[in-house]
Amino acid sequence: MQVRSVSWAPAQGWAPPLPAELDSESTLVVAFAAPHLGGESTPLAELREVFPRSRVVGCSTAGEILGDALCDDTVAVGVARFERTRVETTTARVSSSADSAAAGRRVAESLAAPDLRAVFILSDGLLVNGSELVQGTTSALASDVVVTGGLAGDGDRFGHTWVFADGEPTEGAVAGVGLYGHAVRVGTGSYGGWDVFGPERRVTRAERNVLYELDDRPALSLYKEYLGDRAGALPAAAMRFPLAVRAGRHTERRIVRTILAVDEDRQSMTFAGDLPVGGLAQLMRANQDRLVDGAMQAAAMSTPTPTAGAQLAVAISCVGRRLVLGERTEEEIEATREALPAGAHLVGFYSYGEIAPHGEGCSDLHNQTMTVTAIGET
Repeated sequence: MQVRSVSWAPAQGWAPPLPAELDSESTLVVAFAAPHLGGESTPLAELREVFPRSRVVGCSTAGEILGDALCDDTVAVGVARFERTRVETTTARVSSSADSAAAGRRVAESLAAPDLRAVFILSDGLLVNGSELVQGTTSALASDVVVTGGLAGDGDRFGHTWVFADGEPTEGAVAGVGLYGHAVRVGTGSYGGWDVFGPERRVTRAERNVLYELDDRPALSLYKEYLGDRAGALPAAAMRFPLAVRAGRHTERRIVRTILAVDEDRQSMTFAGDLPVGGLAQLMRANQDRLVDGAMQAAAMSTPTPTAGAQLAVAISCVGRRLVLGERTEEEIEATREALPAGAHLVGFYSYGEIAPHGEGCSDLHNQTMTVTAIGET
């Protein structure tokens, strides 16, 4: 397996030059780009031209990751040419969040095969309900198929996102990559690093990703009680105070949910993923040191699978983490890179949602986490 990582910036073009010699039907190219580049054809068109036989996927971001650096207004690209692994891609379209589960099933059914080992997904970050997308995907796959990926970003604007699907930047798209055969090895890691505080409260009324009541009280007014003076800055202030959600007291498995919008009239909050009625929710707050340590743990979790030679490591972190970490954002990228093997090429992006297994369990949508997918061959 041969791996390269390159970047494009307006002032310098591609550095180093795109490795055209790696183009093949067994080559995967992942490209993470500044949102405005979806309307500017030059760097993405060059990818199509240089890698005509390769499987090329990508998406818009809230910041690009290459090596130990955080970039904006660039394209970060990872190229992996496999020796004994088959690579396939597929796409699905969504017109609203109601299409999310069906889109996930279409991606999974298109890629399904007895020797399928892993599926990597890049999805529109605004039209898609990430929870239902993942549920639809995993419902149509064998339980031992690893599913990872992320939702495209648009900086801190939340206006338009796109996925590089079928050779074009497209809104409302989902792209899936299938990796096949016994030689491929995929390790995953996902970790938050947030601190919980306050009591757990039961979700007594919710519809999919809209929360109306906690402990039979209006959710928004209760949430504002905890925020105090910060409540006036909602919904932006919510990036610093996500919720930890678990299905019930019978499990310690928690997922993080970020608030995207608030409705004063209905006293509700809209989240990036679903909330289970009857589940338990607890407020979380940022600890910058723990967020950086969490990124290192995610990378360390992704690397226990033995591989020979180079690896392609894809890091996907939440835009909320970037907003909270501020000038310390590069520290979590540096911590991620330090925890990876010397032969790993790290690329990635800041997202509107992260897809990864939770520990040894099935995959789910995460918010406010660092996830790492490490791909290699034996």
